[in-house]
Amino acid sequence: MAITTLDGPVRSLNGFYSQGAGNVVSLTSSTTLTVAAHAGKILKVGGTLAADLVITLPVINTSANAPSAGPGADPNTQNNQSATFTIWVDATIATSSVKIATNGTDKFIGSVLSIDSDSSGAMAGFVPVAANDFINLNGSDTGGVIGTCITITSLTTNKYMVNGVIVCTGTPATPFANS
Repeated sequence: MAITTLDGPVRSLNGFYSQGAGNVVSLTSSTTLTVAAHAGKILKVGGTLAADLVITLPVINTSANAPSAGPGADPNTQNNQSATFTIWVDATIATSSVKIATNGTDKFIGSVLSIDSDSSGAMAGFVPVAANDFINLNGSDTGGVIGTCITITSLTTNKYMVNGVIVCTGTPATPFANS
């Protein structure tokens, strides 16, 4: 099916849903995400990785489209404001790490809740500092245990909003870091 646009607002009285195998994308090697291939889908990671898996988010582009381009008239617009990426760990990261990276200029805002998967059930919330442009999941204290799920949305110029629950082992530690 071709790219279709609607010049909104769009209203559904019975909701929208996505289904099918194409809605879950397995990432097994380092990948630079694109809106067309990855936004709005569940990005599945985890298990035994040959090397660190780096997931690079697209550069946030909130520039206005030319008046002749739409937004409704141009399905190929480069504006990616509000594109959402959901990263889900389906098997505990065993040998390496998963790093979610921005271009260095874009930073994270928001929060994640970290829950210890062992019998202690320790919990901690983490908020990125202004300079954080990486999320590191190591399969232990910074998360990456099966069930980890993080949603990242391009919010505005240089700001990705992140929220989610990371499952860890041991004492929870912040997954946020600088490049």
